[in-house]
Amino acid sequence: QVQLVESGGGLVQAGGSLTLSCAASGRLFSTSAMGWFRQAPEKEREFVAAIRRGTYYADSVKGRFTISRDNAKNTTYLRMNSLSPEDTAVYYCAAHTRGTFYYERPVAYDYWGQGTQVTVSS
Repeated sequence: QVQLVESGGGLVQAGGSLTLSCAASGRLFSTSAMGWFRQAPEKEREFVAAIRRGTYYADSVKGRFTISRDNAKNTTYLRMNSLSPEDTAVYYCAAHTRGTFYYERPVAYDYWGQGTQVTVSS
């Protein structure tokens, strides 16, 4: 019984920073994985970052984005730096709690948030 609630999306200018939060109901164990995905208009949903025992990043955000989690608060964060218009998308958080896991694949995640819009202006 996991629900994910996202916050922190909004409008930011190019070069700026933004932090997204994803609060989960109930407890997610440390062995569970959390991920962030994004989807721009007319594009497939793409992997952004994930965290489980380690962290994983898409090449497009490597070095700019940082995923972290606070298990006591059941909250996962995505810190986004050096944003560009290409980062504009709806961002989704997701949780993997059981079954086969591969962090880059949306089908591996059991729960999804509602999505939050991130718009980067030039």
